[in-house]
Amino acid sequence: MQKSVLIVEDEFLIAMDLARMIEGDGWKVIGPVPSVPAALRLLQDELPTVAMLDVNLGGEVVTPVAEKLRAHNIPFAIASAYDKPENVGGAILAGVPNVGKPTNERRLLETLRLLTGSEAPR
Repeated sequence: MQKSVLIVEDEFLIAMDLARMIEGDGWKVIGPVPSVPAALRLLQDELPTVAMLDVNLGGEVVTPVAEKLRAHNIPFAIASAYDKPENVGGAILAGVPNVGKPTNERRLLETLRLLTGSEAPR
């Protein structure tokens, strides 16, 4: 079964770059979506293996999406320039892996593998 990643990112070019790196490694991308309502709608139809979230989505925080993912035991990471994302998005983001923004492909893919307990392709 192909592993899937929900991408929640409001900056179009960053979202496309994340999707390109993730798909290039054989993952299925769900989204990307630019807002909390769009992400929650997607989660009604399909649950991903893992998610990559931006913290600040055009003035709204990603917290409701993180809460929904946690309720379904879906691991997630964030892609943020914030040093302490929990100061913006609340306690649910404390200790969550942050690949940074911008990120690089190696860091992104290592984080996804860490969250899913999978190994790098050979």
